[in-house]
Amino acid sequence: MLLANEISTRHLFYTPRTPEMDFRQIKYFIAVAEQLNFGRAALTLNISQPPLTRQIQQLEEEMGVHLFIRTPKGVELTQAGELFLQEALNIRSLLEQATERTQRAGQGRLGRIDVGIFGSGVLGTIPKLILQFRNAYPEVNVVLHTMTKGEQIEALRQRRITVGFNRLLEPLPDIETQLVRNERLLVAVNESHPLAREDAIPFRELKNHPMILFPSGMRPNFIDRVMDLCRREGFLPKVSQEVGDAVTGVALVASGFGICLVPESATTLRFPGVVYRPFKNAPQATVDLSCIYRRDDRSPLLMAFLEVVKSVRDEAEEDRQL
Repeated sequence: MLLANEISTRHLFYTPRTPEMDFRQIKYFIAVAEQLNFGRAALTLNISQPPLTRQIQQLEEEMGVHLFIRTPKGVELTQAGELFLQEALNIRSLLEQATERTQRAGQGRLGRIDVGIFGSGVLGTIPKLILQFRNAYPEVNVVLHTMTKGEQIEALRQRRITVGFNRLLEPLPDIETQLVRNERLLVAVNESHPLAREDAIPFRELKNHPMILFPSGMRPNFIDRVMDLCRREGFLPKVSQEVGDAVTGVALVASGFGICLVPESATTLRFPGVVYRPFKNAPQATVDLSCIYRRDDRSPLLMAFLEVVKSVRDEAEEDRQL
């Protein structure tokens, strides 16, 4: 009676041993199953027949089943062998897919890239760059995050984003900066404003008119660039309002609050009653647009993204020279 209980207890806790096999054995099995002959299978595998036979015998011993029936002409698959062939082909397919996807990820062609942008960064160059990257790398998921300059730098250091876009970036020991383009500045004016009648505006003319500045936030920023340009021309602007972004600035121009300097990309903002005028003889009236990333980041995805940045920058340079 004790023996029966002991056997019953052992049976309850019995776990079948998982066969130990490697992909080489699966590869060898598929070759034999497809050729139904050890000699021909050995030729396709470019090995001699004895080690192939040993590997198949070891596989059958590990699994505890016969996979082949030996015949005078070669072998035939058992019922268990036919089932295992389907599973082995699935395993081979999955491994090939995993290898291919891993290789694409290693080449920067698969994965996810998180990109930090600023408010008016959705205008002009950045959307064009993102679209070009998506077209070149359709299997990479591009996730955009609207962030201030300070937030982008912190997110880079915490590895929450891979790359960011901003302006007037000061050198940092752990952050690399790559210029995307220098944008010329224009003046947004209400169509009823006297400056709206000018085809091009002398920069010094701005000193006589209330000016809306943006963005209020971490310095240095676009406000500092405008102030610096005004000082070079020998005046300080009459500031009527400081606002958070270009959209708000141009909206206030539409309401008659004053004039507003904007990067060329912001001229895609179309508000009723607002027109944009270039400067006359003011080549220094530009502002940079740069991307930033961690200096120690050499990931394939980032390298692929920077190649697209370089392509867009070179294209913009060629357009300026035409």
